Amino acid sequence: MGQLTSRRDSLVPGILPHCRSSANEEGPPRYSSHHFDGSLQDVNLQIPSIAVTNMDSRFGSKMELQRSSLYSTLDQVPQLEHYTSTLPHQQARKRPSLEALRKAFKEAEAGMEVPDTTTDSGDSTVPITDSGNEDSKSPKKKAPVRLGWVVGVKIRCMLNIWGVILFLRLSWITSQAGILLTCLIVMMSVTVTTATALSISAIATNGRIISGGTYFLISRSLGPEIGAPIGMVFSFANALACALNTVGFAEVVRDLMKDDFGTVIVDSVNDVRIVGVITVTILLFISLAGMEWESKTQILFFIALMISFASYLVGTVIPHGTIKQAQGIFGYRGEIFVSNLKPDWRGPDGNFFRMFAIFFPATTGILSGVNICGDLKDPSTAIPKGTLLAIFWTTISYLVVPLTVGACVLRDASGNISDILTVNSTGVCVGLACNLGWNFTDCTQTQSCRYGLANSLQVLGQISAFYYLITLGVFAASLSSALGFLVSAPKIFQCLCRDNIYPYIGFFGKGYGKNDEPLRAYILCYVIAVAFIVIAELNTIAALISNFFLCVYGLINFSCFHASITNSPGWRPAFHYYSKWAALYGAVIAVLLMFLFTWWAALVTFSIIFFLFEYVNYTKPKVNWGSSVQASTYNMALSSSVSLSGVEDHIKNFRPQCLVLTGPPNQRPALVDFVASFTKHISLMICGDIIMERQTRPQDATDLLVKWMNKRKVRSFYTPLSADGLRAGARNLLQASGLGKLKPNTLVLGFKSNWRESSPESIEDYINTIYDTFDSNYNLCILRMMDGLDIIEHFEFEGLKSTFPQSLKFLFEDISDKGDSDQIKTVFQSDQGKKTIDVYWIADDGGLTLLVPYLLTRRKRWCRSKVRVFIVGDEQNMDESHKQMIALLKRFRLDFNDVIVMTDSEKRPHSKNLSRFVDSVAPFRLWDEQQEGVSAQELKQNAPWKISDKQFEAFRLKTERKVRLNEIIRRNSQNAALVLVSLPVPQSDCPSALYMAWLDTLTCGLHCPAVLIRGNQQNVLTFYCQ
Repeated sequence: MGQLTSRRDSLVPGILPHCRSSANEEGPPRYSSHHFDGSLQDVNLQIPSIAVTNMDSRFGSKMELQRSSLYSTLDQVPQLEHYTSTLPHQQARKRPSLEALRKAFKEAEAGMEVPDTTTDSGDSTVPITDSGNEDSKSPKKKAPVRLGWVVGVKIRCMLNIWGVILFLRLSWITSQAGILLTCLIVMMSVTVTTATALSISAIATNGRIISGGTYFLISRSLGPEIGAPIGMVFSFANALACALNTVGFAEVVRDLMKDDFGTVIVDSVNDVRIVGVITVTILLFISLAGMEWESKTQILFFIALMISFASYLVGTVIPHGTIKQAQGIFGYRGEIFVSNLKPDWRGPDGNFFRMFAIFFPATTGILSGVNICGDLKDPSTAIPKGTLLAIFWTTISYLVVPLTVGACVLRDASGNISDILTVNSTGVCVGLACNLGWNFTDCTQTQSCRYGLANSLQVLGQISAFYYLITLGVFAASLSSALGFLVSAPKIFQCLCRDNIYPYIGFFGKGYGKNDEPLRAYILCYVIAVAFIVIAELNTIAALISNFFLCVYGLINFSCFHASITNSPGWRPAFHYYSKWAALYGAVIAVLLMFLFTWWAALVTFSIIFFLFEYVNYTKPKVNWGSSVQASTYNMALSSSVSLSGVEDHIKNFRPQCLVLTGPPNQRPALVDFVASFTKHISLMICGDIIMERQTRPQDATDLLVKWMNKRKVRSFYTPLSADGLRAGARNLLQASGLGKLKPNTLVLGFKSNWRESSPESIEDYINTIYDTFDSNYNLCILRMMDGLDIIEHFEFEGLKSTFPQSLKFLFEDISDKGDSDQIKTVFQSDQGKKTIDVYWIADDGGLTLLVPYLLTRRKRWCRSKVRVFIVGDEQNMDESHKQMIALLKRFRLDFNDVIVMTDSEKRPHSKNLSRFVDSVAPFRLWDEQQEGVSAQELKQNAPWKISDKQFEAFRLKTERKVRLNEIIRRNSQNAALVLVSLPVPQSDCPSALYMAWLDTLTCGLHCPAVLIRGNQQNVLTFYCQ
């Protein structure tokens, strides 16, 4: 084997050593991120190199081995530390970046230092030991208490499932529903809780869970919008449940003191308050002592419950004397079992569903283990195993009680020893008791029996071997549940507070001690519990608590179903014994039970959750938990996009889907706001950013720009593209943008306002982009703002346009968390009032020139604006042209009633305006006829972009018409909010500079935004129904 040697003596404490290993000393060296001097002596053996990292004093003296892959010493093999970035108190070891891997060999060949092997995030690859390992920090400090699956989950869930209903209500339910229906009620309840437990197990094993219990599971599955309201409601429900169980314990103590000892402190109500407050205070001190003391207390409660239950089972088999027989207790008798099989409904609550409603809360303690998941050694293993076993054993106990008590106790008994039948007994005897030697006919007929299954709630105590052991069980059941809820509520609330979703609650998120105990949340839960204990009447609150728990059950099941149905690759639970349809069944049943148990409480529950949901949905907290809602959104978008591919286009469904060449969108907010005004919630918008040569973007530029658009409430995609020039980039975007039918059909450009100072190549690039747009059968819009589109032009920053990094600070200074007030406002974000939108429909392009202003008027800011349509005509046919256009607009169902016929468009323009145009293109003219001795062809070869005198004369008439049209526009539209003018289609023989001058002339001299617009000569408006 090869030998690995290093000089340990040369290591300096606190400094990472430089290490190097190679399989062959004479071969090319292989470098890792850390180097050491040494060699492998066996040259025939090639093994991956091992980088030895000597941790400094901050991380202990522990040595760590980093094994490299077969490809490179810098390229490491898969290891757990690379994936632990989401764990608390632990820093992930980062992989080397792709750039580092690509450059490593070249730099190693040159003898240079190997680059830092960090990823783009800048985190170092120096391994950090888990700070959760206390041995690496301080060997004297005790490790946090972590519970196993038995104590932490199984016993805890069993204690919360076993409640006072087991001891005080189940026998009465058996008398009403009979043994068979009672067992059916138990099994129906268990199916809901089992489905929920399976869903919990699946979610809990789909990744490591930290703390927060049910809130953590739901919020990380369905997102903060659903998880945060449930976390708030469930925390409050646990606090109320603590008060409810404490009051139940206090009432039993009060009755015991009064009936058995004849003691009353004040009165019946205040006694409950006094005992309840004292009890919950003791439970608080147990909780504050830590999970170790709390778990020991729960074990004591569990032992007490087991003793109580054993006492009952023993009591069913021991012989019963005359006193117990007078109470209807005879031991196991076949005839008693048969008589109690069928139901015997009595009173207003005598129906199956009411019995189901009374019993169901007895099975709702399955979340106790989940709620303290942060205190478990291995939550992913403990939660499924402990929860399911707890349901199994408690189900057995809930089935044993009706089977045994139904076979031992009559429904009615007087408790009077004189009712025993003797030889001398006379009178009528009716019922099963007659066969057993007792006559309970009188009390049965008069409904005055005080004993038996149907009349006494203390049957289990009466049948028990020792009565007070059942009382002990009642105490243990109520106190263990109260203690469990008192511990659960603060831990759930602490996780919610730390997520910073709701304001003003972060104070309660602070943890203390080795177990990160939420002491402040404990005090808050205690105050809430005491407040409701003082009320001492919780019947109304109990209905809300049941609905809160059912709502949580429903959402847990829905979380599992939703995560499964989305088919997300991230949904890989280690627990495989679940079914998405069982989860859906559990969710539906839970919601139905909410309304069937207490409909008004269900409405209150959903109202509270809806209010909290709307708040979170409005504030949109900055969290990303990879919820199944995100996966579902992707699935729906993908499915809809694929389905749309099979839909044929129709004129009635035409939408202007815009590709907007914005550059960085926040650099041209007016262009973004203009397109968003008529595409938001209607059609597709893509902001294309062509990154030229010598321009760079920071790595997070895309995220920052998308964030900027979201803050501006612009519904658009952002697509950056590197290209050599505007035309090349635009051509690529025209060809590749979109997905299926979600593909742009309209290109939107900003007007090149600096065309006079631009290079000829830049003008050619801009005009050729227009040519390519029409060649691609796209519509075209060019927006001109009189004060320019680029916000940088308003500031005296020289060179900012050519060097993006220099202007980066300025461009992103309004992307902050302070609100929309930091963003630059444009005219398209202002209310336009009753201004006009003037449309100069010079050429029939298919109707796009009319469709865009119509879509604008559907917006709140433009809805009061009046659209005026200007058309070309002559004086002789002016009325006819007006009527025809009005009729056409009505057939299009466009509410444009103001049509103006321009009869003077054929007139010559004013000489002053014409001279201004000639002067504007003078620098771009060839002036070939004024230069003697040089041919026009030679001049054209030297400056092909210039306008020859022949070309200028050939297009003189078209030039005059555009100058004249500008005069008409300036005369009629000085006070307009927006002007739209039909864009002239460029001819192939028209010089670019001349065409650019036409566009400038058409829209110059206005005080409002102007849009040059042209459709692709295909109809986008129709007046037919099919």
